[in-house]
Amino acid sequence: MDELEEIIKYTKNLTLLYVEDNIEARENTLFIFEEFFDKIIVALDGEDGLEKFKENDIDIIITDINMPRMNGLDMLQMIRKINKHIPVLILSAYNESNFFIESIKLDVDGYLLKPIDMEQFLATLNKIVEKTRLKLESEINLNLLHQYQEATDASSIVSKTDISGNITYVNEGFCKISGYSKEELLGKNHSLLKNPEKSKIVYESFWNTIKNKKEIWQGIFRNISKSGKTYYIKSTVKPILDNKGEIVEFIALMDDITDIMNPKKQFHDLVNSLEDAMVSIIKIEDFEDLNKYYGQIAIVDIEEEFTKVLLKFAPRMDNSDKLFSLGNGEYGLVRSRKNCNSTIDECIDSLKKFQTNVNDFVMKIDGIEYDISIIISIAHGKDAYENAQHGLRELLLSNRTFIVATNLSQKVRKEAEENMKILKMIKDALASGNVISYFQPIVNNKTKEIEKYESLVRLIDENKNIISPLNFLDIAKKGKYYSSITSRILENSFNALASTKADISINLSVIDIEKSSTRYKIFEFLHKHKEDAHRIVFELLEDENVKDFQVLRTFIKYVKNLGVKIAIDDFGAGYSNFERLLDYQPDILKIDGSLIKNIANNEFSLNIVETIVAFAKRQNIKIIAEYVENEEIFNILLELNVDSSQGYFFGKPEQSFHMPKDLACGR
Repeated sequence: MDELEEIIKYTKNLTLLYVEDNIEARENTLFIFEEFFDKIIVALDGEDGLEKFKENDIDIIITDINMPRMNGLDMLQMIRKINKHIPVLILSAYNESNFFIESIKLDVDGYLLKPIDMEQFLATLNKIVEKTRLKLESEINLNLLHQYQEATDASSIVSKTDISGNITYVNEGFCKISGYSKEELLGKNHSLLKNPEKSKIVYESFWNTIKNKKEIWQGIFRNISKSGKTYYIKSTVKPILDNKGEIVEFIALMDDITDIMNPKKQFHDLVNSLEDAMVSIIKIEDFEDLNKYYGQIAIVDIEEEFTKVLLKFAPRMDNSDKLFSLGNGEYGLVRSRKNCNSTIDECIDSLKKFQTNVNDFVMKIDGIEYDISIIISIAHGKDAYENAQHGLRELLLSNRTFIVATNLSQKVRKEAEENMKILKMIKDALASGNVISYFQPIVNNKTKEIEKYESLVRLIDENKNIISPLNFLDIAKKGKYYSSITSRILENSFNALASTKADISINLSVIDIEKSSTRYKIFEFLHKHKEDAHRIVFELLEDENVKDFQVLRTFIKYVKNLGVKIAIDDFGAGYSNFERLLDYQPDILKIDGSLIKNIANNEFSLNIVETIVAFAKRQNIKIIAEYVENEEIFNILLELNVDSSQGYFFGKPEQSFHMPKDLACGR
């Protein structure tokens, strides 16, 4: 699937010209092509194809041969006069060998027989992708080479040295930043500018890269100018080789990044130099939104002016505080606890007062008022900076504005260790076939018969314990195993069709549908089990982070055309709203269990359920109630005319299909 994803990722940016005169063949094949190409230009015959090729910027052509007015080969002959290298695939319903011999002369890239065999199509498309990619990379590299040459010519800081590191050439930019004249530099070793604090290991690695390995080195040097001033340069150093591969000299291209690096570097150097530092990270609240709203130019002015505001209100207890601008709306405040006479609580109170003063201040720039507020994370002692960073992330997640984050990194590390254990458990379960499906019955309220089973994921750990998805699924979504779990559950669920005549209901998230490899896997299963596709229900788990509703709509339309039913899970809670129904066009609504379990003693829940049922009936949408735990709830649902029920009253999730206890008796 990784190869498929790479192909789709590349082809999505290509424009396809698809030439086909047969309407039915065109419509059937277009759906496959739409999985690979975002932009498809359709032509009805060779003459139409030639005109559309001239009118559009085409990257690849797929064409039939036998067509009215102008056949595919005649069209290609004309196109080759315009573009000799555009990739072309011949698509034909039968083996037209006389035409194929002709097509070879036209440098056709591949042949496909109708109906399309996906394996052959992917293999052929992959060859074209590689050909196109190599051509594009060649053009890009040539273009970059010209730009690099221009950049080198215009570079403000350039030096050359011999193989011993002695300077043989510097330009004016180099002299300006170092403070030395050319006469003072030429013939001298680069160590003249060396920062005495620079790690010996770093320099050994530098010389090993450029001298022994003969490779380009890129990195940042902290140098000392003639006046003793520290400056930072981002350097690219390349060994220049003769035709025998021997080093002749070294050339260095450099950029002055002192203004960028200096505040951050000073901040970290100061924190690391203090035995018991108190670190506060201050961030402009909603800075990313400000950046989008006001634009990059305005945000620079805002940050510059806001720095003055912070300096104005910054606490000055014992003159031990230093404020640094760290970029991206963040500022660092460092205090030495060793030289501070204030208690921790006094320092915290001082920061909170500082925060209040800043948040109450209205900043004016060019007559425009900006009401900007800050959030603060503070930590002291060991790992103060790391803890403060973790605290800042916690503030952003929790919508709080102030946190004392001392020792928070220990908690984060512990959580990370637990997450790694869970990921290992998932990996082992996938490898050993221990990601399984449990099936819970869904009962028709009128007939009391099982009409569906919901496929629910379970994991068996190394101790044979059955693990609920609540304990691993969210962690899996953050790693690489979620798609593998989905694939395994899809396989389990479709295989289960052979063991029951009831429908099988499968949970799908937006993550599943938006991932092309998972969609392709679903389509494979549906076509393999096309006779039973009408017994499949996809329960869509709602998510507010839908990246592309068009992908979702296209998916739903396609699977419904195959007979699949669509259900919305957990309706009435979370992101659910009636407007979302327009996007999902469901056949079934599953009412969230949090409403059903309280329906007997909570009038508000009852009213919501009544509203949902009334709406669904008018739209001819079936209703399933989840979390039906007892007969009292079931009887209320009967009165409300709810179609089906699911819950422990009828049966728990099990590995096998069976008649729930007492169901045949009407309970």
